[in-house]
Amino acid sequence: MIRSLTGTSLIEYPDKISSIIFISGCNLQCPYCHNPELVRPDMLDEEFGLTHEEIIEELLAREGFIEAVSITGGEPLLYSGIVDLVQSIKSRTSLSVKVDTNGTHPRRLKDILCFADYVAMDIKSSPSKYLKATGEKAVFQDIRDSINIVMSLPAYEFRTTMVPGIVDRDDVIELLQKIGRVKRYVLQNFHSHKTLSAEFRDMPAYPKGYLEDTASIARDMKLADEVTVRL
Repeated sequence: MIRSLTGTSLIEYPDKISSIIFISGCNLQCPYCHNPELVRPDMLDEEFGLTHEEIIEELLAREGFIEAVSITGGEPLLYSGIVDLVQSIKSRTSLSVKVDTNGTHPRRLKDILCFADYVAMDIKSSPSKYLKATGEKAVFQDIRDSINIVMSLPAYEFRTTMVPGIVDRDDVIELLQKIGRVKRYVLQNFHSHKTLSAEFRDMPAYPKGYLEDTASIARDMKLADEVTVRL
């Protein structure tokens, strides 16, 4: 399930230099997903499968340069060893740990809370478009418990990828009004050079100004403490 560990990132963990652990497999089929090989492990070559010990050794070698590690996917909470992995990183390194999730596994999310320093949860669209956004795999009610769990944490973000036909400005406002004021909300730009569904490949993204104006409206409506745009 652990696909790889890659170098360093300045954007994966807010205000920290981090390495990234990629975990393959996902229970959703978001047609616009830009990591199709992690959603469908059958698309991967056969040379993958890092052990926890290999991960720890790689992170220890980077300590002093990186400050954190981000665990992403796919859906990391599908991995049966995720709790042990996060616990091992926290006990054997000095690194902060961020976990990404689509929110469909609230029980396992609860299991990692005492070890994770930061949780980033994708919210795909407004409740009425959730089935379409997830490839007919989830409805908004499926992730409501996880939203409440994440909102109880001291450090978190919710994020939505702005995909034409999947989520627009009205969806964002509806969503934020539905869940209540959040600490940090991120609007992510859609990248279409590689997508799970060919229908979305090379589809034009919203203009940068559309995302920035949407963020400004959310700020003015005080729907979040912080609203940012990630291009």
